[in-house]
Amino acid sequence: MKSSNILITGGAGFIGSHVVKCFVTDERYHIFNLDKLTYAGNLNNLSDIADKENYTFIHGDITDAVFIQRLFDTHAFDCVVHLAAESHVDRSITDPFVFAKTNILGTLNLLHSFKRTHKEGGRFYHISTDEVYGSLGDTGLFTETSPYQPNSPYAASKASSDHFVRAYAETYKLPVIISNCSNNYGPNQFPEKFIPVCIQAIVNNNEIPVYGDGNYTRDWLYVEDHAAAIKTILEQGKQGETYNIGGLNEWKNIDLVKLLIRETDKALGRPEGASLPLITFVKDRPGHDKRYAIDNAKIVRELQWRPEHTFEKGIVKTIAWYLSNQAWIDAILDGSYRKNTIKNNL
Repeated sequence: MKSSNILITGGAGFIGSHVVKCFVTDERYHIFNLDKLTYAGNLNNLSDIADKENYTFIHGDITDAVFIQRLFDTHAFDCVVHLAAESHVDRSITDPFVFAKTNILGTLNLLHSFKRTHKEGGRFYHISTDEVYGSLGDTGLFTETSPYQPNSPYAASKASSDHFVRAYAETYKLPVIISNCSNNYGPNQFPEKFIPVCIQAIVNNNEIPVYGDGNYTRDWLYVEDHAAAIKTILEQGKQGETYNIGGLNEWKNIDLVKLLIRETDKALGRPEGASLPLITFVKDRPGHDKRYAIDNAKIVRELQWRPEHTFEKGIVKTIAWYLSNQAWIDAILDGSYRKNTIKNNL
């Protein structure tokens, strides 16, 4: 791609911050990072690139249609990389309306403004999840042609936004791309998610909550591998296509917890297995999908992307990051991270 202005939504979040950093290192691009800075948005994730000349942070809400229209009219965005979303399944069960507003209406606002202002060669790239496909049995993999069968309000909101992106491409001939990824993990993940919850519990000798019987299975993708895949897809992916991004790392939750215990105890200098008694099985959540697994053959074959991290390698790096960044965690736990805001609306 030639020199471009790229709007990345949700760029202060976990995945988004890694995507922003990945693109900012390429001086062909000027990155505009639009983030509402909800509880999951954290500008501390981007402190090392905040002063880059090809980076601009914009504080704003994708559900504000007037603001989004003004933003697109003000800046000549060549491409949109859309990550902004409510993403925590448990929260979606408690308050599905917030997920519908952000994930569906927010996406519609972006599509509508992109339709009015996009230029030749532009692209609207929508990042989605494997959860839109529902649950797998003991065998098989999700492919780009798997039917949508969302089982949680979060998954339903993402499935709906995927369909709107496709509908805008068909109805208005917009240049769009979609990708669906497996579970991400790595540095800067908000401490409500499974892996950082487990690491913090081990560090503090607290109970490690495991849903049901612990046999739920997920395919795990190291976040830096995902960011690299997103950049590859934007630059090389075919317009109108969907790409599944998976890490080829299937793990049952209980086996994952035992791996985290082994590696975290080792890093802390504890005896092997010292934290195993912390495992606590808790009541299952509603609509809990049994197994996800991504077939990433298409992106590997067509775009020559493949994950660089095995799960064991990525987990060791992730644990090391959390153990050496307690100040980042403390700022979230005491709420002080939310004081680091920039009111730069346009």
